[in-house]
Amino acid sequence: MQVVHFCAMNTEITLAADGDPARIHQGFEKAQEYIEASERRFTRFSEKSELSQLNRSAGSWFHASPEMTDVVMLAQQYNEQTDGLFDPSILSDMERIGYDRSMDLIKAEEALLAPVRFGPRPHLLPLKQLIVNPDKNLIHLPQNMRLDLGGIAKGWIAEQATTILADYSSACLVDAGGDMFMVGLPEGQEYWQIELEDPQNAAWALTSLKVPCGAVATSSVAKRKWKQGQISRHHLIDPRTGEPVENDWLCVTVIAPHADMAEVFAKALLIAGPHEADMLAQNAPEIAYLAVDNEGEIWGTLESLEFIHVN
Repeated sequence: MQVVHFCAMNTEITLAADGDPARIHQGFEKAQEYIEASERRFTRFSEKSELSQLNRSAGSWFHASPEMTDVVMLAQQYNEQTDGLFDPSILSDMERIGYDRSMDLIKAEEALLAPVRFGPRPHLLPLKQLIVNPDKNLIHLPQNMRLDLGGIAKGWIAEQATTILADYSSACLVDAGGDMFMVGLPEGQEYWQIELEDPQNAAWALTSLKVPCGAVATSSVAKRKWKQGQISRHHLIDPRTGEPVENDWLCVTVIAPHADMAEVFAKALLIAGPHEADMLAQNAPEIAYLAVDNEGEIWGTLESLEFIHVN
């Protein structure tokens, strides 16, 4: 299997494919071009991006691209399906805790981050107040609503890029920082073997998973971390509190038919934690999930544990 790596969307991207080398090379180029163009569309860290333009349009109708319309509609759907635990309208909360620039810049400028200000939390409007007209690609954000589509867009982009790459290969995978989508199966294999990384030591794998075609996504509170003043922060916000989530789980991996679904539910289940996750997972019977706690123990339903590869 041929593999190529590059950086986009503030993470490492891996493209892997079986087939004719010349065709695969062409497919790699097309997939990378698509990922980089999509990053420019969905990033919140560029004033020129379509997402930034959408956020500035709050209070009026915005003529969106079909891609933006699709992702915003999915975001609204998943907000309802996760009982609000996935909420892309928490951008003001993310900025308040210091996630107001790319993670590379946060790491480089960590000592300069302003200390926490314990003021009142900005009032969040329900995402159902957002209106989408898919026939005309029109989106209306309520006044003062701004979106961060980074996570769901990353999964969505990974799946779209895999579909492009599949036209040039017999089996392929796109991994966007843990958001994976797979088409076909590696030559001679009955499944894809995916390592379940130890969230406390990226150099180690706790186990490996055997998964079919489709999507795998992992959300972790152990990687995107920084100091804001004297307070430790991470990027996963609980929409109910506006603060980084705190429970016994460090990461959740979800296996699902689609990468955006896997990405969204990995985050929502990690926010839900060990006491609420099983109930939330009932809202999406097509997914399976595995969680790792701060003792290194793996949690999951009996159906989920069947994905663990046993030598």
